[in-house]
Amino acid sequence: MDAINIEGSSHTPKVILDKDKGIFEISGQSLPENVAAFFAPIFEWLDAYMEDPNEESVVSFTMEYFNTASSKMIYEVLNKFDELHNSGKKVKIIWKFDEEDEDMEEAGEEYADMIDVPVELVSYTVD
Repeated sequence: MDAINIEGSSHTPKVILDKDKGIFEISGQSLPENVAAFFAPIFEWLDAYMEDPNEESVVSFTMEYFNTASSKMIYEVLNKFDELHNSGKKVKIIWKFDEEDEDMEEAGEEYADMIDVPVELVSYTVD
């Protein structure tokens, strides 16, 4: 299964989905012009991953900003891993946020309330 490695930009997040290395990361800002088109290959990859997942998946989000359309897509990504968790696989979500960014902290808390997967909220300091 080929990895997805999308470089982030000022409008799109960095995305690494690598089954072989066990790396599942989304970070940066997400406000693409066409959110459905941006996330389509991510969902295709996740659907394929769900067919033959690793025994354990640790998914890391480090979001600086996302718009409303992206928030729905992020939830859908989380929901895929929630399905995996509910099928008996080990899944953990790590939601990293700037300790000064209450909006991102609250977003992580809200997502944690919507899914069964354990979500670890981790604050960090920006130098």
